[in-house]
Amino acid sequence: MITSENTDNRATNLYKPSDIEGKWQKIWEDDNLYNTDEQESNKEKFYALSMFPYPSGNLHMGHVRNYVITDLIARFQRFQGKVVLHPMGWDAFGLPAENAAIERGINPDKWTKQNIAHMKSQLKLLGLSVDWDREFATCDENYYVWTQFLFLELHKAGLVYQKESEVNWDPIDNTVLANEQVDSEGKSWRSGAIVEKKLLTQWFLKITDYAEELLQDLEKLNEWPERVKVMQENWIGKSIGTNINFEIEEFKKEKIQVFTTRPDTLFGVTYLAISVNHPLIKKISDNKILSKLENLKIYLQETKDKDQKKIGIPTNLIAINPINLKEIPIWIASYVLDEYGTGAVMGVPAHDERDFEFAKLNSIDIKQVIIKDKDKSISELNNAFTDNGFLINSNNFDGLHNSDAKKQISENGERNGWAENKIQFRLRDWLISRQRYWGCPIPIIKCTNCGSVPVNKEDIPVKLPNKIKISSNKINSLGSNQSWVKTTCPKCGNFASRETDTMDTFMCSSWYFLRYPSSKSLTKPFEKEKINKWLPVDQYVGGVEHAILHLLYARFLTKALRDNNLFDIDEPFKRLLTQGMVQSAAYKNSITGKYISPTDIKDITNPKDPKDNSKLEVLFEKMSKSKYNGVDPESVIKKYGADTARMFILFKAPPEKDLEWGDSDVEGQYRFLCRIWKLFSDYTNNNNFHGEDKLNQENENSLLKSINIAIKEISNDIKNNQFNTAISELMKFYNSISSNLNHVNKDLRREALMKFCILLAPFAPHISDELWHLIGNSKSVHLEKWPVFDEEALKENSYELVIQINGKVRDKINVENDISDDEIKEKTLIRPNVKKWIDKKTIRKIIIVKGRIINIVV
Repeated sequence: MITSENTDNRATNLYKPSDIEGKWQKIWEDDNLYNTDEQESNKEKFYALSMFPYPSGNLHMGHVRNYVITDLIARFQRFQGKVVLHPMGWDAFGLPAENAAIERGINPDKWTKQNIAHMKSQLKLLGLSVDWDREFATCDENYYVWTQFLFLELHKAGLVYQKESEVNWDPIDNTVLANEQVDSEGKSWRSGAIVEKKLLTQWFLKITDYAEELLQDLEKLNEWPERVKVMQENWIGKSIGTNINFEIEEFKKEKIQVFTTRPDTLFGVTYLAISVNHPLIKKISDNKILSKLENLKIYLQETKDKDQKKIGIPTNLIAINPINLKEIPIWIASYVLDEYGTGAVMGVPAHDERDFEFAKLNSIDIKQVIIKDKDKSISELNNAFTDNGFLINSNNFDGLHNSDAKKQISENGERNGWAENKIQFRLRDWLISRQRYWGCPIPIIKCTNCGSVPVNKEDIPVKLPNKIKISSNKINSLGSNQSWVKTTCPKCGNFASRETDTMDTFMCSSWYFLRYPSSKSLTKPFEKEKINKWLPVDQYVGGVEHAILHLLYARFLTKALRDNNLFDIDEPFKRLLTQGMVQSAAYKNSITGKYISPTDIKDITNPKDPKDNSKLEVLFEKMSKSKYNGVDPESVIKKYGADTARMFILFKAPPEKDLEWGDSDVEGQYRFLCRIWKLFSDYTNNNNFHGEDKLNQENENSLLKSINIAIKEISNDIKNNQFNTAISELMKFYNSISSNLNHVNKDLRREALMKFCILLAPFAPHISDELWHLIGNSKSVHLEKWPVFDEEALKENSYELVIQINGKVRDKINVENDISDDEIKEKTLIRPNVKKWIDKKTIRKIIIVKGRIINIVV
């Protein structure tokens, strides 16, 4: 229990964070100060959550920023009298742990647990108000048993299936990647390798069944950043259009289906283009064509991250345009994607820039079927015409506006059996199979009689085998562990084998927020009543890089599990804050492209490469080991204290913006805390709470007003996530206390210092609790109620009146609120500056706008 005996009520003038921070962390832990009290059911709840960390081994400043922001919000909500759930866990499965274990020759479980212990000790140095009793790691058996349980729930609901598919293959990490894990340059999100294509039998989740709801419910997320919602909207990629079937002349029973949003241009189709892996290619036997195709595939693979040429290969096959029965050639085209639409597009070069370029390069006909003004004649196109207009060269549809023609041509196709209206999504089903050891085993048994059979729920968890062999470049796959693989079929009892793929780690991290309210439950992953009470998460904090991956998957799983009647919520996260990166100065040789460590640079003010003496570029970039610009949080805490690190992180930039590290800024926050410490220690050591010293009503009014301004502004700033401006208000409040404290009564002195402590506490919790006890309080400052400002105290008794002469500002004067017009005139006209401007002139009119201006017209 915290009492005044825990701290000396006299202090030195020297602020030493190392003397107080460990002490208060132990007191808070011993008193279970931050454990979630679920017994207080009458209080409003608040669920604050950071995206949980991967236990890489060491905390970095990006972690610090994330967790300090969430901690401030959690502390503020506790001060509001709410019951706060602020938990922490570990996203512990995955390739980095497996690769690190291979390098070190140890079990990834051991490496991961060591890292968790180390990073937890680092996190505790920050003084986070985390409920550590609810901690878990996704690699714990008592967690991944429930990941398997949820997989079985999804399987039961028909949302899990297996199929042979061309997949994204990471040649460095030797595993499959989901579409969302391949960046815009065709590289792996984790290893950076150029992703290859491979044909494998894989497990998928039917996220596409929820595409429409995922898209529509973005409108409900009015407390999410707009750019995150736009990113998800674009990834889901809804298109409303028409599927059109083109018969193939050489194969009468075969059709190529094309999805288009422009059926109005159907008369302008002069070719069909298919992707390099379209099923029709299997019908091609011409070796010359197939040889060109292989070369094209190699080119596409090698140029994934570059601007690609629009290369075409004629197939010598002919398609029939269903609208006019004209023959059109079929081409293999480099720009047609397998994964979008049907892997085939209709080429309309007159009305599509890409098709126009392709047609020009390959000498394909260009036929214009839309014109801006139907009364004008057409001329040869130099570029594709992509505006709206009226149809020409389109038989009985000529003269229609193209917006009307879209509908009429689609209806014509539906009546004649070659078209149907279609809603198309860019989103593809979630591929969750991974060919690695360190992941959650997929609870499926493969039986020669029964096929793929789900494991019975009473037989989970399917545990990872502990005995593994580590070679120079891999851990043996599950498939090579025959004692683990061999089992019996739960359906027929015959010999069978286990599924040897493990789950994508995003499967584990896409439901973890549901576990915290029921983290101790041994019989189910979560309790429905607790989910309905605590969820959605009131404030979620993490990086914008998770906008498509984690956040979209979490939304999908929430909706799918809701439909299995496991709870009633529709969305997992109510309010989302995506914090910017922490950047630091990096020194780069622009000629070699190499980064140079600051420790190797002789003169940091004029940085030069020690090898070739060339001048180095100074760039602010994301902290990274490879760029030698990382800052170790522990070293900062050791030198300046956790409260200084927290204050810097919160003050340097708005949370959604990138933050540039600067040692001088860190020192600035440390000096501010030193000044606060001295202010409090001076007054306690000099016993100044017990005497009246030169009382002045003006000082008392000024301090009282500052107290209320600080409460109002800091409260609003925290609510709006403007933590940097909140600290600016704290600085103003400190200045007011320093200026006025010697001249106000002892009750107002105590009130000012106590309220300052509370307002400082979410930002710098250790020094706040120390100073709180220093001024004679017994309980923790973190158990106090947040102060409420007095509106009356903010009202001004006077205002600044602007004096204009002939509309130009010539003077200003302070006047009382209740002053009459006659008194305003009298006070204005006797001012020397006014006399100078109206001297020997006739006053024609005096206009007074109360509270603002007086304008004298001469």
